[in-house]
Amino acid sequence: MGRMVALTLITFFGAIICCSWTKSIPNAPTPNIIIMLMDDMGWGDLGVFGQPSKETPNLDAMAAEGMLLPNFYTANPLCSPSRAALLTGRLPIRNGFYTTNAHARNAYTPQEIVGGISKDEILLPQLLKTKGYVSKIVGKWHLGHRPQYLPLKNGFDEWFGSPNCHFGPYNDQSKPNIPVYNNSEMLGRFYEDFKIDRNTGESNLTQIYLMEGLDFILRQTKAQQPFFLYWAVDATHAPVYASKRFLGKSQRGRYGDAVMELDYSIGQILKWLRTLGIDNNTFVFFTSDNGAAVMSGPNESGSNGPFLCGKETTFEGGMREPAIAWWPGHIKEGSVNFQLANVMDLFTTSLVLAGINPPDDRILDGLDLTPVLLNSSQPLKNRPIFYYRGNELMAVRLGQYKAHYWTWSNSWEEFKKGINFCPGEEVPNVTTHEQKEHTLQPLIFHLGRDPGEKFPLSVLSKEYQDALSRISAVVQQHKDTLVPGIPQLNMCDIAVMNWAPAGCEKLGKCLKPPESNPWKCDWPH
Repeated sequence: MGRMVALTLITFFGAIICCSWTKSIPNAPTPNIIIMLMDDMGWGDLGVFGQPSKETPNLDAMAAEGMLLPNFYTANPLCSPSRAALLTGRLPIRNGFYTTNAHARNAYTPQEIVGGISKDEILLPQLLKTKGYVSKIVGKWHLGHRPQYLPLKNGFDEWFGSPNCHFGPYNDQSKPNIPVYNNSEMLGRFYEDFKIDRNTGESNLTQIYLMEGLDFILRQTKAQQPFFLYWAVDATHAPVYASKRFLGKSQRGRYGDAVMELDYSIGQILKWLRTLGIDNNTFVFFTSDNGAAVMSGPNESGSNGPFLCGKETTFEGGMREPAIAWWPGHIKEGSVNFQLANVMDLFTTSLVLAGINPPDDRILDGLDLTPVLLNSSQPLKNRPIFYYRGNELMAVRLGQYKAHYWTWSNSWEEFKKGINFCPGEEVPNVTTHEQKEHTLQPLIFHLGRDPGEKFPLSVLSKEYQDALSRISAVVQQHKDTLVPGIPQLNMCDIAVMNWAPAGCEKLGKCLKPPESNPWKCDWPH
């Protein structure tokens, strides 16, 4: 099914591009919005950030035509909480995407999770709908797979993709394969109908996701309808995959092949916007959900450049993300801005671009970046970055200084099993395998001089004392006003897995679920 759909759509769009349909929206009052969210792609995977393999010519060109943001962060070093933060504009500790089952543990939404995005949260597409936007998600959702948590129940008008990671294959007896949805009904399952060859890494999923995005853009442009496309592709998440055209083409093996195909696809989307004459009326933002998963390396992980460790940790490699803003005629070409920014800012910024007032009945952590993007000489000064791991504030960055209140890579137990979050990067007393508290005397690094967090400032220095004084005030204010949301990621149950998703009857793919037997999820990291 995957190969046939991809080939059919490629032929269809090839014909349209040849015809060069270039009618543009006359006097469009609000821009279209495209957020391209990669999965486990690292800061160091882009050529513009120094990757020597030269796998990203289109992303490098995108940066040359737009703005590069070297100090851009996610809200959590793991997939589900970071995506929840993007779509709500709120830290996971506020929107409930965390666990209290153990201290400082990363939690996400595997298919045995009972919870999902809280009904009390307001998601970006729900608000954009008030201004007539049509919204589509292409790719991984990851905010809960039970019916009430799916995209079309939370503001999106269309969806093509999966509710969970593409792990597998499973035997459909002890665990079902993950479904792929078209809107509110499944089309099939990974490995069965949408192939991913675990031996060769071959899959056409990225091409299918590309064509789904191009089709949506075309339809909304013809309808002269403002749109929001959330393109959440996952080829760089283990098990990584690429189509036959790209396999074996990179210098970095299968992971690099996946990066090359994603880069090609991004180039096609930007080209499509120009072909349709809507590039000047479309704001595009590229980033990743968390740092590269270096524990899957070297064959199935990317690069975090000069930064320490990777995914799952609150060191820079886990939360510093590649980021490019692109909007021809509005964002200055070839600009670089060192503003501290966060994925939650995309929520507030998108609302401002759409002419919508952000909700005032809740605390938002996302800031409006339009002064930075549209007039790069106007920085948002003294904006902190909070590094949470589960229910614990592990670190805070303010300006060039980052203070660690807790350090932890992963447990000795997991480390001895071969799970290494900091391969080749052990820093004594920093990348600790016990949860080590530094609240009374935080470790402070100057990230400008020491991006790898290897040389903490001397606690006796005036520089340390000045930085601590400024950061301590920010931390105190944050904690005084923090009201944690109800944790959504505490309970698991095999009975809630993807046994019988909507639409399975038509396909003959319904599976009988086992009896319910809920338990407290075990989050080892």
